[in-house]
Amino acid sequence: MSTPASTPLLDEQLTVAPLVPWQLVVWDDPVNLMSYVVRVFRRYFGYPEEQATALMLAVHNEGHAVVATGPRETMEVHAQAMHDFGLWATIRRVPQ
Repeated sequence: MSTPASTPLLDEQLTVAPLVPWQLVVWDDPVNLMSYVVRVFRRYFGYPEEQATALMLAVHNEGHAVVATGPRETMEVHAQAMHDFGLWATIRRVPQ
């Protein structure tokens, strides 16, 4: 009767990959009114009017704005929501 060859346990240390934050970027477009973009930011994110207006102006004047930061999956959900509102949005890793 033979016994299976025993293999020594490897001394491994498992580490968790750090959570890399992602950004939701909303891009300027020629279609949506500025007041509509402010309304979307207020309704969806719950931003106060001043913050929503500042983000909308960044989108309008600079061509894009980082509207939210967080885990990738959450930013993907936010991007889809922006698409559902008719806004152009993408996600990207936070630059390091």
